[in-house]
Amino acid sequence: MEKWIIDSIGIMGMIMVVIAYLLLQLEQLHPKGLTYNSLNLAGAILLLISLCFHFNLASFIIELFWIFASLIGLWKYRRRRVVGRTTS
Repeated sequence: MEKWIIDSIGIMGMIMVVIAYLLLQLEQLHPKGLTYNSLNLAGAILLLISLCFHFNLASFIIELFWIFASLIGLWKYRRRRVVGRTTS
């Protein structure tokens, strides 16, 4: 695959993760919200894809952690929504 495509995928992932963090710090996103966790998950997946072509073990491990943490956040978000519907 072309190097510029792989680099573009990684840059898009980095932008998503950085935007999620920036919006969190600006109090525009809630850390338990769907948007924050989705942006982190998508960004980490894109970064992981780019790392498959330009491997770096430390970065690979942190992206795996970021994916895992985002999935936990999304699971807890979904669980809160389901519980909220059953108690209403």
